[in-house]
Amino acid sequence: MNHSLPDDTPTKHVFIDKQHPLLWRALNGLGLKVREAAEEAGISRMLVELLYVRISQLNGCAFCLDMHVSSALKQGETTQRLAVLSAWRDTDLFTEQESAALALAESVTELPDAVSREREEESARQHLSDEEFAVVTWLAITMNAFNRVSIISHHPIQDDA
Repeated sequence: MNHSLPDDTPTKHVFIDKQHPLLWRALNGLGLKVREAAEEAGISRMLVELLYVRISQLNGCAFCLDMHVSSALKQGETTQRLAVLSAWRDTDLFTEQESAALALAESVTELPDAVSREREEESARQHLSDEEFAVVTWLAITMNAFNRVSIISHHPIQDDA
């Protein structure tokens, strides 16, 4: 997809993943290792996908939202929970572990001031083991990287129709 600048000059987007495939493969390898660590820590694939969706919402990554909403549904996530995910704090639809993971992932994504970040981390620690805390943090770090690659590259969404 090409956009135009104000003077109608088309802009050319660079798919940075295609421009540097070795770097892209390295990022994908890290993503796979983090998912393996999540599984070893007992974090369900459904929760991983839920975190990916929330992080992608915060970053505004349409490509990743399209991919991970679909994956979450395949993992058994409900349309109701996905529909209210951006307002998860205002519902009782998420477990304490899920809420702690969502709060931590949001904090890692938004990097609020030190006091707010410390408060979120302390709260998450009440419901996440050290291993879960570390893995959720790595899930957020890698998803933020994937979001940035897709946003900067202007990865297109394929129409399902």
